Amino acid sequence: MKKPRAAAGSRSRHRKQSSSQEGREKRALSSSQAKPSGPDAGLARRQEEVVLQASVSPYHLFRDTAEVTVLRKNLLSWYDLEKRDLPWRRQAEGEMDLDRRAYAVWVSEVMLQQTQVATVINYYTRWMQKWPTLQDLASASLEEVNQLWAGLGYYSRGRRLQEGARKVRGVKVHTGALRPWVSHNLEPSHPNQVIEELGGHMPRTAETLQQLLPGVGRYTAGAIASIAFGQAAGVVDGNVVRVLCRVRAIGADPSSTLVSQHLWSLAQQLVDPARPGDFNQAAMELGATVCTPQRPRCSQCPMQSLCRAHQRVEREQLLASQSLPSSGDVEECAPNTGQCQLCAPPTEPWDQTLGVANFPRKASRRPPREECSATCVLEQPRAVGGARILLVQRPNSGLLAGLWEFPSVTVEPSRQHQPKALLQELQSWVGPLPATRLQHLGQVVHTFSHIKLTYQVYGLTLEEQTPVTTSLPGVRWLTREEFHTAAVSTAMKKVFRVYEGQQPGTCKGSRRSQVSTLSRQKKLSPGQKVLDSFFQPYTSAGAP
Repeated sequence: MKKPRAAAGSRSRHRKQSSSQEGREKRALSSSQAKPSGPDAGLARRQEEVVLQASVSPYHLFRDTAEVTVLRKNLLSWYDLEKRDLPWRRQAEGEMDLDRRAYAVWVSEVMLQQTQVATVINYYTRWMQKWPTLQDLASASLEEVNQLWAGLGYYSRGRRLQEGARKVRGVKVHTGALRPWVSHNLEPSHPNQVIEELGGHMPRTAETLQQLLPGVGRYTAGAIASIAFGQAAGVVDGNVVRVLCRVRAIGADPSSTLVSQHLWSLAQQLVDPARPGDFNQAAMELGATVCTPQRPRCSQCPMQSLCRAHQRVEREQLLASQSLPSSGDVEECAPNTGQCQLCAPPTEPWDQTLGVANFPRKASRRPPREECSATCVLEQPRAVGGARILLVQRPNSGLLAGLWEFPSVTVEPSRQHQPKALLQELQSWVGPLPATRLQHLGQVVHTFSHIKLTYQVYGLTLEEQTPVTTSLPGVRWLTREEFHTAAVSTAMKKVFRVYEGQQPGTCKGSRRSQVSTLSRQKKLSPGQKVLDSFFQPYTSAGAP
């Protein structure tokens, strides 16, 4: 009789812990004014889904529950056999503590946004070794976070990840008897805000994760909730968009509100309630490895028998063999109602050469705006302890917030006034400098997500033995070795490679940046032009 009582007591404690966690989340939600409440948002989404499904042809839906069951079974069976061995999966599968498991998933999902898996693996491994728990990350400085994140791009992700960790864990700093135990710089506008609202625990549902954690959107919240906590929450990322658009032959613009709502509705309908985390990862894995943007491997796809895009390919091939015109989705989708809002528009006919890659339709993107910046590598080769280069810190908001860079100034593309403007910027940091020694070395073109930025690279070497010093905040003199481990962007590393290429005994240029040096601007012989074109540097947008 003791064991049942013990089990009952255990269940009672679990219910109390769950109730306590729910209470903390409700209190935190009631105090959060940044986003609408979770339940209201969830109700609104369900209402949208009902209205949407009522207006959509069954051709783009899963009306048959047996079909959904087959899809889940086939996809999960494939995933169990074919899934890649990735460090965040091992971390989550082997972790029994729910908060640590959710943290491990959270870090991986944030890093994987707009970044390839191969790139993330090394960053994730180093991150988890340095900060294995939320408490470890919450106690770190933003400088440390930026330093480890350097080169991964989209730097606000790392900053928001740490802000979220501090909100969950409640990092405190003793500031004296008058204000004991206040939060440590969680938000500049609330320097003394006590942050115990979550009691040191991660929110347990997709709704509360999205409501309470900075930088956590609908996708990330659903991924954490399903993988870490087993909530049946669907997710839609770029890979899932491609899979769903092909499986249900959705040819309209996936970035439109109507299509986006429909895709989320499908994802929620399909997610397996018994294995929601595995199902979501399987859908993303399928898009990343089989149902790829170009040259998809349809013969290896576990959803081929259910795929409307594949059925369309077979039908088009049959019609082509019989010399008949293309049928179009409308014949099956909406024969009596005219053009379907989820089908491709008539202006974009079927391309026989693309096959299933006709889906999804490529969203139209605005070209990045173009800007020009003059930047200078200022070096003291005879400084005490070895040569030093000057770095200054960017503002705490905006592009590359808080990172270090060479002194830079926004300029017009014409180089006529660049030296004067750049020299004034340099002198604002270190005082008077010899203008005659400022040399133009070349340029670097680096594309961020929304900006194509051309850096005109200058160099200035201070040969005087008396070192230049400054007491201004946000200024550092670093050795070359320290520079390579500092919190600097990929763009600044490209700039430094141009500078190094002009120094004696170093290699010129870079295969990862678009570089134009003064030597390349000289008139070349026909033979040299051939060689130059052969060794033309590779241009890459790269991570910022």
